[in-house]
Amino acid sequence: MASMIRAQELYRFYRAGDEEVKALRGVSLEVAAGEVVVVTGPSGSGKSTLLACLAGLDEPDGGAVWIDSIRISHRPEAQRAALRARRVGVLLRSGNLIEHLTVRQNLDLAQKVAGRRDPRWADQVLDITGLSTRARAWPSTLSGGETARAGLVVALANRPAVLVADEPTAELGRGIEKGVLTLLRERADQNSAVVIASHSPAVRRFAGRVVALHDGRIA
Repeated sequence: MASMIRAQELYRFYRAGDEEVKALRGVSLEVAAGEVVVVTGPSGSGKSTLLACLAGLDEPDGGAVWIDSIRISHRPEAQRAALRARRVGVLLRSGNLIEHLTVRQNLDLAQKVAGRRDPRWADQVLDITGLSTRARAWPSTLSGGETARAGLVVALANRPAVLVADEPTAELGRGIEKGVLTLLRERADQNSAVVIASHSPAVRRFAGRVVALHDGRIA
């Protein structure tokens, strides 16, 4: 099956005072449509940086990323944002909810930007994630688990060809975690490529492939 994500020799360096932090050191990764890949590794190994580069939220200092054969890296931010809106779902730990919009309004806006307005699907995904009763809640009133679930709902709103999620089940109980993993599996079954950074044993068992990062490299 064709690669939906292709990352070639990614390098990413940061400055921390006088020290240069090498977050990624030549990472290459391909993920096919229908595949679920989990990225593991200790804190500071480069997992979050890799996901940000795959989604076009961060620019690699070296190498490039293609989404469905379209290069997303080394483009102006406006072009990367437009490609993300159409093709990429993103759930990072920094969050993806707009504070002055309710959960449902965040979902509706994400669908509108992607040109995929579907109220019936929105109702269904809110129900599956246990957020039906919190659809009118403001992000500031959500618990940690509710925020994670609401962020995932927004990430799924554009029915993305590529979904990247950073610890999407970290604050969820087993019952809700199972429902979230079911949503991710359904997304993959609809020919999306799913990349998850996680320490969860349940998420690793759920994956089709596990990639371990250590010190900015694939171990």
